[in-house]
Amino acid sequence: MEPQKKNFKIVTDKKSARVILPNMLTLIGVCIGLTSIRFALDGRFELAIIAIIFAALIDGLDGRIARLIKGTSKVGKELDSLTDMISFGVAPAFIMFFWKLNALGRFGWLLCLIYVICVALRLARFNVNSNHEPSWRDNFFEGVPSPAGGILVLTPLIISLSGFDLYQLNYDIIVPVFFIGTSFLLISKFPTYSFKKIVIPRRTTIFLLFGIVLFFGLLLIYTFNVIALSTVIYLLLLPISFIHYQKIKKQHENDKIQDEDDLEDIL
Repeated sequence: MEPQKKNFKIVTDKKSARVILPNMLTLIGVCIGLTSIRFALDGRFELAIIAIIFAALIDGLDGRIARLIKGTSKVGKELDSLTDMISFGVAPAFIMFFWKLNALGRFGWLLCLIYVICVALRLARFNVNSNHEPSWRDNFFEGVPSPAGGILVLTPLIISLSGFDLYQLNYDIIVPVFFIGTSFLLISKFPTYSFKKIVIPRRTTIFLLFGIVLFFGLLLIYTFNVIALSTVIYLLLLPISFIHYQKIKKQHENDKIQDEDDLEDIL
């Protein structure tokens, strides 16, 4: 009698085993975020920015992997928020403080505190509002998400490293403006694209893959130039997302009124 063969499974059927992979990625993101502070403390700001970018990529992957392998958990959700607080709240604030804000004395430290508090408030609001019924609003965030906020406050440093600083910008003014503006966007209810439910037609998949490969290829060669341009593009998308949100909201309100009118006619 031949021994029964066991099927090899990368992911087991047990819930506890399936949550390990996404939570490990989340913890790796914590380590990378903390390491960026170490790089900034040593004056290696290029590596500090790259570490934040890697932390943002991991933050975008861990949740999707958890949903893909059905490994979501309440612990993972809370752990993800704590990771975002460190990687996109505390770490960017320290990086910019070591780079420029320390020259502003107490005011520079106050800007760091305000930004970190706004990240904490934004994450708390996200956790509270994430249990609602699925709707068209899921295509938008309320305010700028914390990973985007963490990269936005680093924009002046990124520009200085990219070679786009052709006019010798006054960073003593620009850095506080970015900190105050980003802090406001974090806690505001300004609608921004979430990019969670993008549907890609099958016939355009090959072009999407080519675009992704091209983007990461350029990112490897012209790292800070690509990051700077990506940040500018994201900022340009903010008014577009606001207009798009208002258009969809108005359309749904009109549909709701029409449904109520039809119901009254029936009655």
